Amino acid sequence: MRTEHLRAFETVARRGTFTRAAQELYLTQPSLSRQVAALEAELGAELLERGRRGAVPTAAGAALLPIARRMLADADSLRLELDELAGLRRGRVRLGAPPTLCVSLVAEVLADSVVRFPGVELQISEAGSLVVMQKLHEGDLDLAVVVTRGDTFESEGAELIPLLRERLVVVSAATREGSLPESVTLARLAEMPQVCFDRSYALRAATDAAFAAAGLTPRIAVEGAEMDAVLRFVERGIGVAVVPAMVVAGRPGLTWSPLIEPELDRTVNLARRRGVRLSTAAAAMQELVFETVALMELPGVLRLGD
Repeated sequence: MRTEHLRAFETVARRGTFTRAAQELYLTQPSLSRQVAALEAELGAELLERGRRGAVPTAAGAALLPIARRMLADADSLRLELDELAGLRRGRVRLGAPPTLCVSLVAEVLADSVVRFPGVELQISEAGSLVVMQKLHEGDLDLAVVVTRGDTFESEGAELIPLLRERLVVVSAATREGSLPESVTLARLAEMPQVCFDRSYALRAATDAAFAAAGLTPRIAVEGAEMDAVLRFVERGIGVAVVPAMVVAGRPGLTWSPLIEPELDRTVNLARRRGVRLSTAAAAMQELVFETVALMELPGVLRLGD
């Protein structure tokens, strides 16, 4: 039995649909279906019952599932040992982070890693912090960079190492001189046309909660956008937006002012599975994250421990 066929079967069984499994494995659905079909043909049994609501293991599939998971765990352990033997000439690191960190801290880390560790394969999983933490718990990630802001994650199986505290700031198009005062109160922000993130963003939830607590109704110009679109819309002068301070770095098309009354911030953490030894490549990536944070000198960003 080929490892990729077992992984395809296990992922569909765990995720419940071919669509979600294909997204996780970065495969097309036809390719994923062929891998599962090849395993079924090899074993001479139907492993998954396909229906309108998804895919569930048959009796044969349920019997195979724990065996497949043990075999995949053994294969991952073997990969880890080979990575150790090869040092950093080759290896793989699976790193998860939310979009706001992928365009800032993670981008800086990866820019250094491809130069220093050219033989290491990097797999990035971009999703909200809660989703990223779930993937870490399930063993689908080696490391994660996640955000907490009064949130509590299920940390029984994970270790969170605080890296920095980051203020939220108000950004506007740099071409619109005088559009932002030196600092922006929440009441003043409510009067400005805003470009708002999709409601799945923790950042959007934090600002919505602040407006509600103050009894304010924000003036929304556009909502439902993802990070790249929000920044582009702001650069075009469509409105202002509330973003983490790190996002502004290297964007000459934006100007920013701190948000006050109240100040809002968030903590950026490195997360790893508790009690699980990192591969040489993952350990090097962890150290690179620490190095990058130690060298950061950005307004609105405070390294924890300073």
